Amino acid sequence: MPGAAGVLRIGNASGFYGDRFDALREMLTGGPLDVLTGDYLAELTMLILARSRLKNPDRGYATTFLRQLEEGLGLAHERGVRIVTNAGGLNPAGLATAVRELAEKVGVPVRVAHVEGDSLPVPEGFLTANAYLGGAGIVACLDAGADIVVTGRVTDAALVTGPAAARFGWGPDDLDALAGAVVAGHVLECGTQATGGNYAFFRGHDLRRPGFPVAEIHADGSSVITKHDGTGGVVDVGTVTAQLLYETGGARYAGPDVTARLDTVRLDQDGPDRVRISGVRGEAPPPTLKVGLNRLGGWRNEVVFVLTGLDIEEKARLVREQFTDALDRSGTRPEEVRWELARTDRADAATEETASALLRLVVRDPDPETVGRAVSGTAIELALGSYPGFHVTAPPGKGAPYGVFEARYVPAGEVPHLAVLPDGRRVTVPPPATTRPLRDADEPALPAPLADPGPTRRAPLGRIAGARSGDKGGDANVGVWAVDEDAWRWLAHELTVDRFRVLLPETAPLTVVRHVLPRLRALNFTVHGLLGEGVAAQHRFDPQAKAVGEWLRSRHLPIPVSLLEAARGRESDPAAHVPPEAHA
Repeated sequence: MPGAAGVLRIGNASGFYGDRFDALREMLTGGPLDVLTGDYLAELTMLILARSRLKNPDRGYATTFLRQLEEGLGLAHERGVRIVTNAGGLNPAGLATAVRELAEKVGVPVRVAHVEGDSLPVPEGFLTANAYLGGAGIVACLDAGADIVVTGRVTDAALVTGPAAARFGWGPDDLDALAGAVVAGHVLECGTQATGGNYAFFRGHDLRRPGFPVAEIHADGSSVITKHDGTGGVVDVGTVTAQLLYETGGARYAGPDVTARLDTVRLDQDGPDRVRISGVRGEAPPPTLKVGLNRLGGWRNEVVFVLTGLDIEEKARLVREQFTDALDRSGTRPEEVRWELARTDRADAATEETASALLRLVVRDPDPETVGRAVSGTAIELALGSYPGFHVTAPPGKGAPYGVFEARYVPAGEVPHLAVLPDGRRVTVPPPATTRPLRDADEPALPAPLADPGPTRRAPLGRIAGARSGDKGGDANVGVWAVDEDAWRWLAHELTVDRFRVLLPETAPLTVVRHVLPRLRALNFTVHGLLGEGVAAQHRFDPQAKAVGEWLRSRHLPIPVSLLEAARGRESDPAAHVPPEAHA
């Protein structure tokens, strides 16, 4: 594979199924690339694709990718850019065939290969069962001359480790190099989240249309994260730190190719919009592969009542009592009934909307009728006999199915990993010969506390710390990092699990685990069970925990005035939120 001066330039054009449609064209025309990747899969996406395949057995893949290729295929061919994507979803062979048909239609010669084997026998009661494969199948396809490689469920980072291993000839024992590529792949996988999207310190940056990220990967696995010149957004140590913490846990970040040690990652500002990643150490991967399973969990319905003006709590109490009484009288009370009152109202408000609160009712049951007409009919019948100003945000519906994601683990040797090459040959990819059972890393020593923190003032945690949060099944991950060394010395001792639970009372009854990552000046919290049965179940208001980190940043606690004053000094210079020196 080509690469200028021993550097492989890998770009990303999709962080999820539904990402910016014209990103593929922008990446192909915006600057030099060797490989362009697209990540279309998430836990929820597999359920969406399963429902698509139920309607049409020939589908089950991300159709958006095909439409993007109508123009992008010719551009990639002209520029010699190879494309690697997991858009194959549940049907990589079907998407590979569709790409060949498109290439013939538009008159572009293209060699297409695909990776399969991730689809496993589906247990009773489930819709999908897919193992998370590594990048070795992608390597085989690229080594055979493929211009486009389509996969099913591989790890997100495999879209980068595969091309990098093919370019530099890495084998399964090149653990440090593979680990470096895994870290680069994790930074790239969510697209513009690495270039300022969803970034805690967004003020002062032009984020109206952030560019997609590029990783310049070297033969030793080190990399530089950047973006095409002239595109929006920002790449700095802070944006890369945020993405490194996203949906990870402790120091060991396990995958089918290698276990990357996140506690060895070194970040350096390498110029404007350039962050160097180096020092990453790797260990043998675990002997098992993660398997994601999706099933229908039942049926749900939702009604949001609008409560306006005075006596909000009393109005909420009245409608809850009326609704409960009506369901009891009808004998159709759903298995699960949840009420949540969001006090979005303001006193003496200038507009009706800002004078209103929202009372959210969510019901679930195995029977669609129980959450359907029985619930929507009850809501409608209350319209003229309930609290003053009664109305809802949308007409009550008949309910809809919801999904549940589960993770299991199987021995890697039991999962067929197949590379189907451009000439049709089917090559079996063996599992790693050397593995290492996964266990938590020893907790590192904390930094020395501030010697003389001085007086404190109650202020939001976000004045001195960034955060990013996300979901893994029913668990939430909240990564928090300090903006400078003094803030880190304070944060590491102050933000304990107990303090975390106090700041976020919703987590108090749950198991919360804290991981310390000193080189990133970061703490990573895993909150087990916060999301119930996962995003597809829509257990809570924020079903993917996307804003839990911002909720934490908004909470007030006593903070040393010296840290707050240093933070205020950075307000006039947003680039100084994370200093350019390396995280040591």
